Amino acid sequence: MKIKLGAILKRIVFAFGIIYGIDIMLKNVGVYLPINFFTIGITSLLGAPGLLSLFAIFYFLA
Repeated sequence: MKIKLGAILKRIVFAFGIIYGIDIMLKNVGVYLPINFFTIGITSLLGAPGLLSLFAIFYFLA
């Protein structure tokens, strides 16, 4: 139980850090990736493909 909870927490913290870093880098381009429960959840569940799909959604729809 502790191991699963630790792994989930690690993925959430890693997703937050990755989204924050990409948001900082892409501000100069004019693309903003919001940090909220939805984006962190998708990134922590799907990883890099989820992050790329979120970037595509926010870039093309915004």
